Amino acid sequence: MKRKIIAVFVSAMLMFALLIPAVHADTTMYVYTADGKTLNVRSSERVEDNVIGRLPFGTAVTVRANYNGWSEILYPWVNTAGNGYHVDYAYVQSRYLVPTYPGTTPTPDPVPSGSTISAMNTEFRSAVKVTPFTVVARPSRASGWVNLRWAPSLEAERIATCPQGKELTVLAQLSNWYQVQDPATGMIGFISRQYVYAK
Repeated sequence: MKRKIIAVFVSAMLMFALLIPAVHADTTMYVYTADGKTLNVRSSERVEDNVIGRLPFGTAVTVRANYNGWSEILYPWVNTAGNGYHVDYAYVQSRYLVPTYPGTTPTPDPVPSGSTISAMNTEFRSAVKVTPFTVVARPSRASGWVNLRWAPSLEAERIATCPQGKELTVLAQLSNWYQVQDPATGMIGFISRQYVYAK
């Protein structure tokens, strides 16, 4: 009888453990924004009039979860009485977080003469579809990143950063750029050919 009671108790504990949702381990990430600008912290995972604060370049943040391009972070809010802080959840765009401390504030990318809409159009016209192949990111310094941009121009907004050794799939070849896809996220953008090499 005692054995049956113990077996039932153990079974009940196992069933209870299965019902408890998995606990996500917190991850420390760092703010990495274009030209060292601050990162908007929002009260919800949407870009609208919901900015509750800003994080400077290089700030360490605790990430609780990632989904749909957003990171849920722990963020200190001033309480309604204004006499202290409490930690709550807030949201930032995941593309502005990197796993290692980025070091000094970056300087803007050099903009070569002629890097205009006309030059970008010239790049687009040179595009040739290729049999997909793999390239590997090669920043100018080992601790740096290569920018993935929405268009083939240094003036185009960066949509992601690729660390040293990051593998990307080339979809099209341009005069000075590759159109690539990140196999891990499915994100498609353009990367300068001088900062990658064929695997």
